Amino acid sequence: MTSLPEPQLGQKKLGLVIDLDICVGCHACATACKEWNASGHMGPLPDFSPYGDSAWGVWFNRIHSFEEGNGEGARTIHFPKSCLHCEEPACVTVCPTGASYKRAEDGIVLVNEAICIGCKLCSWACPYGAREFDADEGVMKKCTLCIDRIYNEHLPPEDRQPACVMVCPVNARHFGDLGDPHSDVSELVARRVGGDLMPELGYKPVNKYLPPRTARMATAAPVVPAPTDDGSAGDRMLRWVDRLLSR
Repeated sequence: MTSLPEPQLGQKKLGLVIDLDICVGCHACATACKEWNASGHMGPLPDFSPYGDSAWGVWFNRIHSFEEGNGEGARTIHFPKSCLHCEEPACVTVCPTGASYKRAEDGIVLVNEAICIGCKLCSWACPYGAREFDADEGVMKKCTLCIDRIYNEHLPPEDRQPACVMVCPVNARHFGDLGDPHSDVSELVARRVGGDLMPELGYKPVNKYLPPRTARMATAAPVVPAPTDDGSAGDRMLRWVDRLLSR
């Protein structure tokens, strides 16, 4: 099994901050991610049967949509989800070959595809469903925070951001060092009272979500799918979204 780097005071923690108040669910982040990371043969389209009934493929970033409230107080919440680059990532500790690892210098969780055996243990361990199996290559893949962009000195400084952040038309996605309490992203999280996805699990996600700023109507009730299994990750996520909306 794979060990984690020892945490250090003031350690850099690169990650994303996603504003649920203004995300419009346009999927630009998902398609830009897929196209930039070449995670499929078809670019931004699903890898297999892209125009058929059974289209499927590898996506590092997915957007879930929920209806919240009733009547005039109703609204749609779009919820983007990708790897959260946890401080205590279960996907890393279960990996039998060391292919999944967390970088000590910036906290990014990556997969070394050269030694990944495609056993899918990491996908079973991840409570957020953020791992993707590439059936063609037989390896696991995931969000890398576009590491080839953010450290690319051939790009202008303003372009050294993940592809999903670059294309967001409403500026709902932010990137920076969440280990620095004085960084723009950390101050944004503090100002908007941002939170972790399912913090009760104890994996300490680096990525943060900002709640909607509009207050819930007194008569509003969340219209989300009823849980079918109290222990499933999907149901826990739905309950977390509901709690976030209830702030």
